[in-house]
Amino acid sequence: MTAAFDFGPLLAPNLPPAAGKYAGFPPFNFVGGHNDPKQVPVADLIAAATAVLQREGPSLATYGLNSGPLGYRPLREFLAGKLKGHAGVTCTPDEILITSGSLQAIDLVNGILLTAGDTVIVEQETYGGALTRLAKLGVKAVGVPLDEEGLRIDALDAALAELKAKGVRPKYIYTIPTVQNPTGAIMSEARRRELLAVAERYGVPIFEDECYSDLIWSGTRPRALHALSTTGNVIHIGSFSKSIAPALRVGYIVASWELLSRMLATKTDAGSGALEQMVLAEYCARHFHAHVPKLAKGLRAKLDVLREALSENFGTAAEFGDPPGGIYLWIKLPDVVDTQKLFAAAAKAGVALNPGPEWSTDKAYARSRLRLCFANPEPEQIRKGVATLAEVCAREFGVPTRIANVGRG
Repeated sequence: MTAAFDFGPLLAPNLPPAAGKYAGFPPFNFVGGHNDPKQVPVADLIAAATAVLQREGPSLATYGLNSGPLGYRPLREFLAGKLKGHAGVTCTPDEILITSGSLQAIDLVNGILLTAGDTVIVEQETYGGALTRLAKLGVKAVGVPLDEEGLRIDALDAALAELKAKGVRPKYIYTIPTVQNPTGAIMSEARRRELLAVAERYGVPIFEDECYSDLIWSGTRPRALHALSTTGNVIHIGSFSKSIAPALRVGYIVASWELLSRMLATKTDAGSGALEQMVLAEYCARHFHAHVPKLAKGLRAKLDVLREALSENFGTAAEFGDPPGGIYLWIKLPDVVDTQKLFAAAAKAGVALNPGPEWSTDKAYARSRLRLCFANPEPEQIRKGVATLAEVCAREFGVPTRIANVGRG
């Protein structure tokens, strides 16, 4: 038998750890940004795919679908209208770039603004994917604490003043103001105006991530920072991953042509997936505004199940709020619990969770916190998964002291 060729000595230095082989989802999967499989509008997506391919299928013969490198024009036209009605954002289709999910949007923004040694401001608890990308680039992320409305403006002002005294001008302020990840907070319009004023005073642009902004139980929201800005200092990104389906991998950036032209020069994938864009444009024009409220209603019901299960199984040992939207619940356990160790122990019992330190710039603060995604599991899986998690936590950390049926005041 011939020995396998050894690529080990040829690998580039400083690679991340090797990925493990996929073995399917665990029985109780509370990680990632997965959504409810029963609410993917499969029949309408099939109809949309059939209609648009019959009408425009030959355009697949060219890169860009006869729409240019910004993306399929009917999808950008839909987005321009949707953003105006939903978030107050006034933009043209030519100020929207379609991306391969919001992760590519983050990479493109970072690619034109950041170099190793730069500093950015982020929310102390924030999207883990954004933090890992900043670390990989050698960029310092300064975390600013949150409250029930999101980013604290007094703390932001203090952080910017301290950096200015050191001669440091951050490249941007990264914020998730509408259904914050992981806390679910929604920043009021008054605070958004305060944020814009502080950013303008220090000459720092804002990077606004609105991937979850469609998933609000009430259906109403404050205007986007991009809509409220009078100076054009806000870059806005969003996604269809949470409102339609994560696997479609379609996101977008709203910015001036001055910035989009720079991003296009670094977007070397020959264009994001064409078929996904075509199907979404066809589907969304007819169904988006009816679909999203149904999705939000179903997600709200699953959140209720998760909160009830936590109360029953953890009692007052688990502290959590009642987020106004989204797919995550941010939970505080007693200080004795190390959620990174809990993650490993829970995985052996078939429960997948996100330990808090992965979503925070303050690892000590987040040590006893965790994020659970409630969108994908069925209600009975949520109940059984939380019960199993409580058993593991009690065994490993003595928390909760009593399992099940513990009231919550």
